[in-house]
Amino acid sequence: MKDDQLQTLVTQISQHFFQLEFKHKATFNKRLRTTGGRYLLEQHDIEINPRMAVLGNGVLIGIIKHELCHYHLHLQHLGYRHRDHAFKELLLQVGGLRYAPRTAAPVWKYKYRCRNCGQLYFRQRKINRRRYVCGNCHGVLEICAKRNVKKLASDA
Repeated sequence: MKDDQLQTLVTQISQHFFQLEFKHKATFNKRLRTTGGRYLLEQHDIEINPRMAVLGNGVLIGIIKHELCHYHLHLQHLGYRHRDHAFKELLLQVGGLRYAPRTAAPVWKYKYRCRNCGQLYFRQRKINRRRYVCGNCHGVLEICAKRNVKKLASDA
């Protein structure tokens, strides 16, 4: 799916479910990693994680509905944040997704194990083992595994 197809889909969903016009831009943003999409407050544009399109039409439409809830409520000067009652109510009415599904397993480079209790710690960065100890028993940490994440990443 391309950006122009996404734009027409967002416009159609806005008309059908909200009975309001979507007047701004909707694009894919491949830099989004942990979120399904985002609504930009100042530009009023919507960005969608392209990985959500791979998960199926139901997931993509649910995320678009979620971002459109932010969009329409913000333009109407109502509570557009996740914690606001108006947002939760509108999201429930249109059937949007509250949370985006996970797209991949969590990525870690270093795996540490406590020598005393065996507690495992997964970290992105290497830690100073002279300074940090186990949070459970204050035991010494040792490296159990190190992996090259770039080879494992599917979209690298």
